[in-house]
Amino acid sequence: MTFVPGAGGFAPLLIAAFVVAAAIALGLTPIVRALVRRRGIVDAPNHRRVNTSPVPRGGGLAVVAAFLVVGGGLTLARGSIGSMPVPTGISTGELAALFLGGALAALIGAADDLLNLRARWQLLGQLALAGFAVALGVGVKLVNNPFGPGQIPFGGPFAIAFTTVWVVGMMNSINFIDGLDGLSTGIALIAALTLGLLSLTTLNQPFVALLCVVLAGSLLGFLRHNFQPASIFQGTAGVMFIGYTLAVLAILGAAKVVVALLVLGVPIIDTFWVIVRRMAAGRSPFTPDRGHIHHRLLDLGLSHRRTVLLIYAICASLAVMSFVVSTATQIYAFLGALVAFGLVLFLLARGPREALESGSYEGEDAP
Repeated sequence: MTFVPGAGGFAPLLIAAFVVAAAIALGLTPIVRALVRRRGIVDAPNHRRVNTSPVPRGGGLAVVAAFLVVGGGLTLARGSIGSMPVPTGISTGELAALFLGGALAALIGAADDLLNLRARWQLLGQLALAGFAVALGVGVKLVNNPFGPGQIPFGGPFAIAFTTVWVVGMMNSINFIDGLDGLSTGIALIAALTLGLLSLTTLNQPFVALLCVVLAGSLLGFLRHNFQPASIFQGTAGVMFIGYTLAVLAILGAAKVVVALLVLGVPIIDTFWVIVRRMAAGRSPFTPDRGHIHHRLLDLGLSHRRTVLLIYAICASLAVMSFVVSTATQIYAFLGALVAFGLVLFLLARGPREALESGSYEGEDAP
């Protein structure tokens, strides 16, 4: 693994940004917890949830604040910081889409945490966020050819459609997997670190690496309060912000969509098969149930913590694979994981499990 030129001099800034972001999220989370508890914004126990008492939600706002303060502050001050890398190939509009769009995603999610919006309104908000990003220049314009040398260009309406599906799909994937204490937070942390390390090596995008490290630090600080037993949940504000930000970071500079597909294979594939199963049963894809992989593992007898750690290990293994295999192999690995995952879910579904029941579309432990 070869790092970009000057990475050694850049390392202290990376470490400092990570630590400061983690400290801000760590310190802000108890404040957010107290505020949302006073407003009664909590997840009450029900047949799908694993918490046995009301737990405050909306803690993802601490992640949002840490990322915007540190990442946004470094971006604005980049001209006065000697070791700060230049955002090569990234326009001002794309940076605005990342930070302003992330803030808007958190606001839409916070509205759901407060008002329990219907799924259609959340989806409309997600489409608007994707449109906002595309309008400011964010787009998957080309990807590496998985079947040979060179790249495959995306143009016009197809690029817009692909980018929209990518952004909306990423937000829903993080939302759908957000069903156990610390699960989606840890998965996003692994993904952010992986994208950051790739940006600092093979992709030669040190500025994107810095932003990924800031996001990872923000997630780690929050994970201290969110890991089992969680004292606060991310809420829809957190999952929408994290999904949107990861989606945009995977595009900025050099599209890392294939890498993100592999690293985030568990939530993406889980979302795919859950939607397929629900639609095959004649139900809305947003109808909540206990059909996710983490629910199935719990039903098999794994403890809460072991289930989360097992899924972390799978995600980390896929992350390592993204460093050691070619683009074509990454595609084949993802397709193989898609088939294997579907087979595992099918076999687990044949064993004893709780009957599927519908409910409202929520953020933590959502659909």
